[in-house]
Amino acid sequence: MTQNISISSLASGGLITNYYCTSACGHCLYRCSPLWPKVYINAESAHMHLSIVKKLGCNSVHIGGGEPFLNPDGLLAVLDIAESLQIKINYVETNASWFMQTDHANDLLGRIARHGVSALLVSISPFHNEYIPFYKVKGVMDSCKNTGMIVHAWTNDFIDDVSQLDHTCTHSLDEYNSVYGSSYISDIPKRYWISPGGRALETFSRLEQGIAVPALLNCSRGGCTELLSVNHFHIDLFGNYIPGLCAGLSIKSEDLGSELDKMKYPIISILFNKGIRGFLYYAMDEYGFEPSKALYHSKCELCFEIRRFLTCSAEISSIELQPSQHYTLNQRHSQHV
Repeated sequence: MTQNISISSLASGGLITNYYCTSACGHCLYRCSPLWPKVYINAESAHMHLSIVKKLGCNSVHIGGGEPFLNPDGLLAVLDIAESLQIKINYVETNASWFMQTDHANDLLGRIARHGVSALLVSISPFHNEYIPFYKVKGVMDSCKNTGMIVHAWTNDFIDDVSQLDHTCTHSLDEYNSVYGSSYISDIPKRYWISPGGRALETFSRLEQGIAVPALLNCSRGGCTELLSVNHFHIDLFGNYIPGLCAGLSIKSEDLGSELDKMKYPIISILFNKGIRGFLYYAMDEYGFEPSKALYHSKCELCFEIRRFLTCSAEISSIELQPSQHYTLNQRHSQHV
């Protein structure tokens, strides 16, 4: 029997203010990069989406991107709206690319602190260090100490590795493999959890042996019940609620709290009830999709290929496959900060 999907309450999550970013990290779930349009969430949208979050029982959120600090005034406006709705900000994420000098950082973080933020989540990894010199990261962390801001280093585990390289410049993933061993990058998922989506699909599928499609389908017989997870949700600036951290899938924020119409959300309904097997057969029967490879790293990689095919080749218009740039801006960008 086909079940209806419903997101009736929200536990913990965040608001994505923008997708444009100074980096194009090889593990980025949302495929953020400098190629995205320089669009930032406006006050009206922030109020609407945060009001829905509040209505569904979530009284605190984090702020992420993209890079939220690329529009400081826009960020401060979001913080004001959260305060007016009595929503606590757990932390703001940053890659520290905006750091120029200590006085500037102290001033900006002081303003952020006065708007009710007590912590930053500062990204630290070889993926970020491809684009951001470590001196910028250290500068932001030092300014956090100067302004009484708590630092959540994501993750501390990489500080020693990054610190041993030149802090004044960026370093490629190949350089990390050269310094720390040829399997250094491929072993990173053993050190901390990386969501199996976004740009990580390409990065790690090149490094690990895949699974044949029949075997993959045999291992993934059930529906994708992870679409119901609300423990680390995201709503983006366009009002797309991303179910189960499945980047590129979207439920419109105004449809949260009620059963989803199967006619309006056929793809999510199929994935929830029939999983990757049902979605593959749907795409083959309705749109002529054929897998491009014999081996896939995971069901998520095959699912993304199907969704990209539907968006870019079949050119279907779907509110479920949003934002469309997640599929069209899929290449890595080589510009370093």
